[in-house]
Amino acid sequence: MSLASLPSRPGPRGGRDASLRPLAVDVDGTLLRADLLAETVLAYLRGNPLRIFAVLGWLLQGKAALKRRLAERVDIDVSMLPVNEELVAFVEAERARGREIHLATASDALVAAKLAQRFGFVDGVIASDGTRNLKGETKARVLAERFPQGFAYAGDHAADLAVWRAAEESVIVGASPAVLRAAQAIRPPSHVIPRRRAGLKTIARAARVHQWAKNALVAVPLVLGGKAFDAGAWTTVLIGLVLLGILASSTYLLNDLWDIDDDRRHWSKKTRAFASGRLPIAAGLVAAPIGIVVALAGAAMISSAAFAAFATYLAVTLAYSFRLKKVAVLDVFTLAGLFTLRLVIGIALAGVPVSPWLLVFSMFLFSSLSFAKRHTEVVRVAASGAVKAGGRGYVADDRPFLIAIGVAAGMSAVLVMVLYLIDEAFRAGFYTTPAALWTFPCVLFLWLGRVWVLSGRDELHDDPVAFAVRDRASLLLGAVMALAFVAAVWPSPLPTW
Repeated sequence: MSLASLPSRPGPRGGRDASLRPLAVDVDGTLLRADLLAETVLAYLRGNPLRIFAVLGWLLQGKAALKRRLAERVDIDVSMLPVNEELVAFVEAERARGREIHLATASDALVAAKLAQRFGFVDGVIASDGTRNLKGETKARVLAERFPQGFAYAGDHAADLAVWRAAEESVIVGASPAVLRAAQAIRPPSHVIPRRRAGLKTIARAARVHQWAKNALVAVPLVLGGKAFDAGAWTTVLIGLVLLGILASSTYLLNDLWDIDDDRRHWSKKTRAFASGRLPIAAGLVAAPIGIVVALAGAAMISSAAFAAFATYLAVTLAYSFRLKKVAVLDVFTLAGLFTLRLVIGIALAGVPVSPWLLVFSMFLFSSLSFAKRHTEVVRVAASGAVKAGGRGYVADDRPFLIAIGVAAGMSAVLVMVLYLIDEAFRAGFYTTPAALWTFPCVLFLWLGRVWVLSGRDELHDDPVAFAVRDRASLLLGAVMALAFVAAVWPSPLPTW
C-alpha cells in the first residue's frame, strides 16, 4: 500500500464529522472519464512507437511493475484529463458536510499523487506501489485495514464489487447495467450516477464517417476514364470506396489517440470522443488495427494494384499523423498527396489509364484547401492570444504567408484545369459536347474565391471540405458542375443556337 503525502488542506467548515465514514473514490472510469494506465502507455509510445516492446517486457513483471515503470518515465498533464463533473460535485458536497475524501486507485501512487493536487477535496491517496496492484480483493483488504471503523466507496467496475462488499456504503458511478444490478444486490447504494453511454453518433464522429465524402474522389477516374456507364466497374469502385472509408476511419482513430493531449487544449477538438473521455482509449487501440487489417485484406482481394495503393495511403497517413503534420508546408503537401492518392486508388479500382493532368490538378487544388484549413487554425490561435498552433508547425504571424500560398495554389489548380481542357478533354472521344466543360474552371474559380474570402474573415469551418457539404452556395456551384458534366457526356449533342 502507498499512502501519498499531501500538503495540509483546510478542513470543511465546521470541522470533521466523525459519524460520516471516509469516502474512498476510485479514479479510472469514476473520478476521471479516462484510464491512467492507458494514458501513460499512450504517452510513452508517443515518444517512440517501438517502446511497445519495453511495455510488454514490463507487463511480464506484473501490472503494478508496469504502472510504476511508466509513472517514472512519463509526466502526463493531469490537469487536462476529463473528469466526471457530476461525481466531483457530489464529492465536494460530501467534504463540505465533514466527510474525509481519499483516492483509492489501482493507478500508480506517483501519478495518483499528482492527480490529487488537482482537486481541493482530497485528503489522502491509496494506490498501487510498484509491487502490489490495488484492485479488486486487494483494494478491499487494504481499505478495510486503513479504515477499520468502516468506509464508503465510489466505483464503476466489476472489480469494485469486492470493495463494495467490504464497504459499509456504496456509491455507484457510471456502472454498466450488469455491474449496477450486482452492486445493488450487495446493498442499496446511497448514491447512483448514471452511465453515460457512447452512442452511435459518438462512434460515428470518432470514426469521422462524415469524412467518407472525401472518398467519393475514387469514382472520379472511372467517370473521366470513360466508364461512367460500366456497372461492373461501378461495383468494384463502390466496394473500394467502403474499404477506403474503413481504412481512413481507422487512421483517424490512431490520429486522435496520438493527438489526444493537443486536442484537449484545442478550442474545438477538446470535444472529440477520446479527448473528452466519451470513448475509452482502449477501444481505439483495438478498433483501429482491426479496421486496417479488414481494409487491406479487402483491397488485396480486388487486385494487387489496389492493395499497393491502399498500403501507400496507410503509410503516408501514419507518417502524417506521427510526424509530418508538425512540419510547416510539408504537412499541407502531405494532405494534398493523400487526396491525390484517393484518385490513384480510384484508377487502380476502375482499371483506367493514369491521367497526369488529373493528379497535378488534385495536388494544387487540395494544397489550396489544406492551406485554408491551416489559415483558419492560425487565425483562431492569434485570436486566443497564443503564439504557436498546438501540434502544428505554424505561428500566428504566418497568416499572410498562408493566404498568399493558398490563393496561389488555388489559382494554379484553375490554370491546370484550363490547360487540361485544351490539351486533352476536348480531344477525348466520350465528350459529345466538350464546350460545356468550360463551366468547370469558371465555377472552380468562384468557389475557391469564396473559400478564401471566408477564411480571411474567419468564417470558414476548420475543414473546407466539410464546410462545402453544408454551405448552400458551395452545393449550388457543385450542382452547376454536375449539370455541366452531364451536358458534356450526354449521348446526343446539345442543340446550339
